[in-house]
Amino acid sequence: MTISTPRPESTAETSAEGIPTAAPAPEPAPDVAAYVAAEVAADGEVTLAVTDGVARVTLNRPAAGNALTTGQRDALLGWFARFNADPAVRAVVLASTGRFFCTGADLRQQRSGPPRPDGAPEKIVGDIRRAMSTGGINVVHAILDCEKPVIAAVQGTAAGIGAHLALACDLVVAAREAKFVEVFARRGLAVDGLGTWLLPRLVGLARARELVLLAEDITAARAVEIGLIARAVPAEELAATVDELAARIAAGPTRAHGANKWLLNRSLDTDRRTLAQEEAWVVEALSYSVDADEGVRSFVERRPTRFRGF
Repeated sequence: MTISTPRPESTAETSAEGIPTAAPAPEPAPDVAAYVAAEVAADGEVTLAVTDGVARVTLNRPAAGNALTTGQRDALLGWFARFNADPAVRAVVLASTGRFFCTGADLRQQRSGPPRPDGAPEKIVGDIRRAMSTGGINVVHAILDCEKPVIAAVQGTAAGIGAHLALACDLVVAAREAKFVEVFARRGLAVDGLGTWLLPRLVGLARARELVLLAEDITAARAVEIGLIARAVPAEELAATVDELAARIAAGPTRAHGANKWLLNRSLDTDRRTLAQEEAWVVEALSYSVDADEGVRSFVERRPTRFRGF
């Protein structure tokens, strides 16, 4: 069943300039609920369900703390690539089963390299860098580059790259019992999984240093306080909260959401004037979209907006 936000019959209040003072949530278009799909990959260790425009990806290795395997990684990369091109997917939820969200990469399940010549050492310069560049970091890239908004539903501890999978999402909603841990210093390791890119952008450089150097458990409430995540809710409200947010986003202007996500991610990597030009081109391009036309028409006609996602 499609979840929608009730809309009042009366017209919206407007400012003196004729601009709505509060934008009610749009109603989902009828075709959003028409597409349903389900898939299982990596021997059931990760699942995908698409309903009402929302793709729900679930890590399913509870006995192993949902530590990320190569099979799960490959499935996630394939699915996120498909989400970009699939107009039936308008929002994505990343979740997991059991007590932990994701405790990091499963280091016991690394792929072996090609045969080595006689006398070659066990480790060759470049091996680890190559494994890192083609490993779980690509899933973080895939989440950041996803053209559809991604919501993380964090029910338990997210550590190492598991934390970065969550923090790469556009909205992170966590149960109050959840914890976020930059665990690397505890293991004598450098941060990986794009943590040194994500953390300063989320909480600033000084706080990022604190998180990395002290490697402390950060509660969900503290994570909200420092701007690391969006919301912390009681555990029993996590699923309903994430479902409501995903439904709202799936009913929204999908192309505008994707463009705004891209601009925001670009904002700290480019200068002001370059971003101004990119913003202007994006605004012009989106002005020709079906949803932009619908947004203007619905306002003029004083009726609920029904975005279609293109």
